[in-house]
Amino acid sequence: MLITRTPLRVSFAGGGSDFPGYYRRHGGAVLSTAIDKYIHVILQRRFDERIRIGYSRTELVDTIDELQHELVRESMRLTGIAGSLEISTMADVPSTGTGLGSSSSVTVGLLNAMYHYLGQPQTRHTLGAQASAIEIDVLGKPIGKQDQYIAAFGGLSRITFNTDDSVDVRAVSIAPEVLHNLNDALLLYYSGQGRDAGTVLTEQKSRVDANAATLGEMVALVDVMEDALGRGDLHEFGRALHHGWQLKRGLASLISNASIDDIYARARNAGALGGKITGAGGGGFILLLCERGSQASVRAALQGLREVPFRLEAEGSKIIFST
Repeated sequence: MLITRTPLRVSFAGGGSDFPGYYRRHGGAVLSTAIDKYIHVILQRRFDERIRIGYSRTELVDTIDELQHELVRESMRLTGIAGSLEISTMADVPSTGTGLGSSSSVTVGLLNAMYHYLGQPQTRHTLGAQASAIEIDVLGKPIGKQDQYIAAFGGLSRITFNTDDSVDVRAVSIAPEVLHNLNDALLLYYSGQGRDAGTVLTEQKSRVDANAATLGEMVALVDVMEDALGRGDLHEFGRALHHGWQLKRGLASLISNASIDDIYARARNAGALGGKITGAGGGGFILLLCERGSQASVRAALQGLREVPFRLEAEGSKIIFST
């Protein structure tokens, strides 16, 4: 039996520049971090040759082609595992519609488990690249590449998407006290709205050319925010986070709505320095940056919404049990 633990993520800046239609022309970059909310994948050999998958439903099939769980199916195909396998996945938060990169974390966790099962552990770059290929190239999902790489690498990272399709991941180095202050300043609330990320992202993907200038401004904020963290200036970091949200709202019509705008306005009026919807938008989680002195008033303003405490996670996908 093998168990992998793969983190979810929140992205601070540059989202949307990880679409091939943008970075192949202009290059892209994001500032993103893994968080201590996880996808667990449990994998073990079956006595017979069948395949059993447990998630929100249960599948028991004879062949890969019969699998409805497309991420499991394509991960098995890629790694060359044909059968005699039992897999279960468990998530710390709802696995769809949250904007925390859960599907990519599932894919990275599956690949990591399968390769270790085969005795062929892969590099983090390979896990990120192959998870991206499964989701984007094989399954045709209208998504970018940042989620797969942050799930594989973990940490607070700057991820650069080069015009030749290569990807560079660099850990952002900040002083321990700044990391402590950043952890304390970040609040995460569930908006109460699920959403179909595919609908939002399909529109955003179709508007990459029209949004090129805006996306360029969003990429530039990666440098601004990394510099602010280097100086320990969370006020500047918060202002840049707010500016990035104003830019992101214009990328597609469904990224925000009246309910999200109201939540964000209440948080800002109560003292939040900045924030954004995580992921594609349209629902899911709202990330806020709020200094300790204003947090009580922000919590009061958002009373009724579910807060999810979290910390930044230094590690990417890893094996936590093997026997």
